[in-house]
Amino acid sequence: MTVRAIRLFSDPVLRSVAEPVKEFDRELRGLVKSLTATMRAGGGRAGLAAPQVGEPVRVVVYSYDGKSGHLVNPRLELSARRITADEACLSAPGLWWPLERSFMVLARGLDMFGKPVKVRALGVLARVLQHEVDHLDGVLFSDHLEATERERFLAAALPAG
Repeated sequence: MTVRAIRLFSDPVLRSVAEPVKEFDRELRGLVKSLTATMRAGGGRAGLAAPQVGEPVRVVVYSYDGKSGHLVNPRLELSARRITADEACLSAPGLWWPLERSFMVLARGLDMFGKPVKVRALGVLARVLQHEVDHLDGVLFSDHLEATERERFLAAALPAG
């Protein structure tokens, strides 16, 4: 599979809302496989969204604690219970930041063939799915930080100049 370059935080594609997938074809299956290979090669053991490799479509892959897969056109139902834990992003290599997220999610979407998929996730996997779906909406995890923390994060993540 083709390993693709991961776009960094300063790339405008990460701020775009991804388009829903309409065609469940060979190209989509290739993208899912490429995303998975890129996630693993990039040291990511958790997740990757298509916009992170410059593809503005609603596709994510995930792999954590023995659960792995992909979701096309995902939608999330979030639990009210929230928990704070460190979070990282392949688009901001080497940075971890504490962030509050829902502890549990129910993710619904489609697989690469257009068949319905449902994933119940707790803890870290729930965090991963929330993080990756945020990417599809042009939201970076730093957007969830309070202003002072966001400034500190951006100073560390973005090159000066």
